[in-house]
Amino acid sequence: MPIESNLKKLEELNARATLGGGEARIERQHAAGKLTARERIELLLDPGTFVETDRFVMHRCTDFGMQEQKIPGDGVVTGYGKVNGRLIFLFAQDFTVFGGSLSGAFAEKICKVMDLAMKAGAPFVGLNDGAGARIQEGVVSLGGYGEVFTRNVLASGVIPQISAIMGPCAGGAVYSPVMTDFIIMVKNTSNMFITGPDVIRTVTHEEVSAEDLGGALAHASKSGVAEFAVDSEEECIALIRNLLSFIPQNNLEDPPFVPTEDPPDRQEAALHAIIPNSPNKPYDMKELIKLVVDDGNFLEVHPLFGKSIVVGFGRFGGRSVGIVANQPAHRAGVLDIDSSRKAARFVRFCDAFNLPIITFVDVPGFLPGVDQEHGGIISHGSKLLYAFCEATVPRVTVITRKAYGGAYVVMSSKHTRADVNFAFPTAEIAVMGPDGAVSIVFRKELLEAKDPATRRVELEADYREKFANPFKAAELGYIDEVIRPEETRGKIIRSLEMLSNKREQNPPKKHGNIPL
Repeated sequence: MPIESNLKKLEELNARATLGGGEARIERQHAAGKLTARERIELLLDPGTFVETDRFVMHRCTDFGMQEQKIPGDGVVTGYGKVNGRLIFLFAQDFTVFGGSLSGAFAEKICKVMDLAMKAGAPFVGLNDGAGARIQEGVVSLGGYGEVFTRNVLASGVIPQISAIMGPCAGGAVYSPVMTDFIIMVKNTSNMFITGPDVIRTVTHEEVSAEDLGGALAHASKSGVAEFAVDSEEECIALIRNLLSFIPQNNLEDPPFVPTEDPPDRQEAALHAIIPNSPNKPYDMKELIKLVVDDGNFLEVHPLFGKSIVVGFGRFGGRSVGIVANQPAHRAGVLDIDSSRKAARFVRFCDAFNLPIITFVDVPGFLPGVDQEHGGIISHGSKLLYAFCEATVPRVTVITRKAYGGAYVVMSSKHTRADVNFAFPTAEIAVMGPDGAVSIVFRKELLEAKDPATRRVELEADYREKFANPFKAAELGYIDEVIRPEETRGKIIRSLEMLSNKREQNPPKKHGNIPL
């Protein structure tokens, strides 16, 4: 065939691939408040860096009149490019082509680019906007999902995986995103569910909208499936770029170093005013975090779920770290089912990708209640304990106020292999608070006292002096140093410098059996 004919065919295929499902469907996509697959890729990647793979792949289905409905690319755009100068691989489902539904060929394209990401050791990003399995292909599409799921699992802990949900994601399609490290959902235009509102109405007679059932806010605040809920696709893509700036390319590399002019020895006098004099008065731990990280830059993860604990990314002296902190402004910072699950997953991500973990502790214990016990707080709480005990990355812990009971042990204590443990002078490290301890230990004495109220005050003061302070723990070596609050930033940075070449390995094994 003459080269001119091939060049003409190349131009024709390129035009068809670029146009996707056609102008009319692109207009409908825009009318729904959504970008096209290629527009999303253009926003995500550095200009001029996108290299597309399998641009001309088409489905092989010959049933249901599909032979006459072939579009180059088959509903998914795959390839690689750069974000802030660093390589990533990606796919973007094209809702204008067969509703973004997955065929055998579609799945093969995703698997191929995932395999390349693993070989190259680079993050993988999925931009999801599809109607699930392509019904016309039957079990072929189901098998395709299985191949994708397997690669999600094999890539887990090897390369970072991020999923953006920018449209429908239903049925088996939800299992790929949920096995990635982070899910970002766009409010009002995205949803995730195993069975939709119609099926639920038929089977259980419950009335629920798609947004209430599986929308961004439902999964970001109630189920915990999504780490982020954002207002627009542009915000979603900007968040992906920001998220990638904190994490390494793969499990064998260190996180990126970002130089800062924020002095490493900066002392922050405002920290003195953050911790209230009253041990029962709340304060916002996020304010403390922003005062000590580089340039006040803290990217919170999962902000709407398990609010009694705060997790996210920051930097100390240019080094990326993961931060885990109790939140006294919500339920006094207790550990409950949701906060334990949330923090455990985050700790394991950090450990998998060489991110040091900084822990700020102000925890009165585990949340009591029948619902918590029957909901499995024992096993869920142990997930966080397991995650910290398993972690081999550098770990620095700062106890700001309360550290009571088993929750003290769980929150990255020296007993769970934390490397450096600091405490503020306001720290109270004990089996329980003075009030509860005195009520139990001195119950008989209080009943017989002439003035029980005065005697209680005396006993609580004595208990606080002997036990509920940081000095007893420091005397035993459980706390390495009692520090002034304003020194926090410098102490953490020097600890991270000291631990920069830390080498610690767990015993050889196939894998542990985390209490799932």
